[in-house]
Amino acid sequence: MKNKGVILLLILAIGIAAVLFLTKTDETTKKRAAVGLDAPSFELKDTEGRTWKISDLKGKVVLLNFWASWCDSCKEENPSIQNLINAEKGNDKFVFISVLYKDDPSRAMEYMKANGFNFTVLIDDKNIANEYGITGVPETFVINKNGIIKEKVVGPIKWDSPDVRAATMKLIADGS
Repeated sequence: MKNKGVILLLILAIGIAAVLFLTKTDETTKKRAAVGLDAPSFELKDTEGRTWKISDLKGKVVLLNFWASWCDSCKEENPSIQNLINAEKGNDKFVFISVLYKDDPSRAMEYMKANGFNFTVLIDDKNIANEYGITGVPETFVINKNGIIKEKVVGPIKWDSPDVRAATMKLIADGS
């Protein structure tokens, strides 16, 4: 009789733990970034101490790139990012932001300086990469003027290629 009570109590405890685990997992899933959904909000500082909020960028097309200075694929991609930024300098409807992923900010800035890169680098001290579901780098989110994720790019691409530039400019013109 006593064993039945202990077993019943144990089953009840396991059931409660399972419900709590599934609820927590469901909440985590809801936060994750996905194409067609609002980009998860964030407030991060850049390497110069300025605060950036994704909500402040509504009305602009945003390329949000997660990268690291230790990442060889990122090193392959970064020159094309800088070329795109240089080509779009003065375009107030476009912004490129990078978020440093599991990297030392001073090391990343040394890498950027040594290679002549000057794009904005945000420090992910709030685990924003988790909210965006980052599994590795580089990963980039294309966010439209309304704050909706239109595309997720996993791996490096040539951001300054004619096709990519045309697609980006079309998104800027359409706004959808």
